[in-house]
Amino acid sequence: MASTAISAQGSIVNIGTATGGAKTLTAITVGAPAIATSTAHGFANGDIVTIASVTGTMAATVNTTWVVTNVTANTFALANSDTTGLTYTSGGTATPVTWTSIANVKSFSGFDGAASEIDITNLSSTAKEFKLGLIDPGHFSMQLDQDNTDAGQTALRAAQVSGASKQFKLTLPNAKTATFNAFVKKVDSQGGVDAVVKTSAELRITGSITWA
Repeated sequence: MASTAISAQGSIVNIGTATGGAKTLTAITVGAPAIATSTAHGFANGDIVTIASVTGTMAATVNTTWVVTNVTANTFALANSDTTGLTYTSGGTATPVTWTSIANVKSFSGFDGAASEIDITNLSSTAKEFKLGLIDPGHFSMQLDQDNTDAGQTALRAAQVSGASKQFKLTLPNAKTATFNAFVKKVDSQGGVDAVVKTSAELRITGSITWA
């Protein structure tokens, strides 16, 4: 069987830095996931959008922030949404996060979390018994060649100083994406003889990771 390995070369890491112009919605389907219609929206899989001003019984469900999946020219799905039994009446906008790419990424690693273990052993047990608890999504780290003029690296350092959670998107060469929120715990600098200045960045993921 031929290998289906994915080359890492060409991977892109983006950080969310602003919001773009709102796109008008003309429909949202009932189902899981819900499919939104917006002519020539320009979104890509893994993008983050905030839905607002939708009317109908699904309003309380969909008027929030979503990761975009299953993109076509005029439609996109709201990842992990479920509008079964609800109705769409009219209206709605989708306002996207705008991304800034982080330059000179040499390598990345992460998504290394695991579910907690809950001990449910009791006096009738004949061996230790466990259930799995909530999943800890873990960390995401990068090694970079430092560039203090790059907007993406500048945004990383600003996020470390502010302590605010930021949105990130990893895009692989096969167009698959991982979108997640994270705190920037560390951005350091490393240098040596006959070497370029390097940077290590460590992110603490908060909440779920969405693959699209």
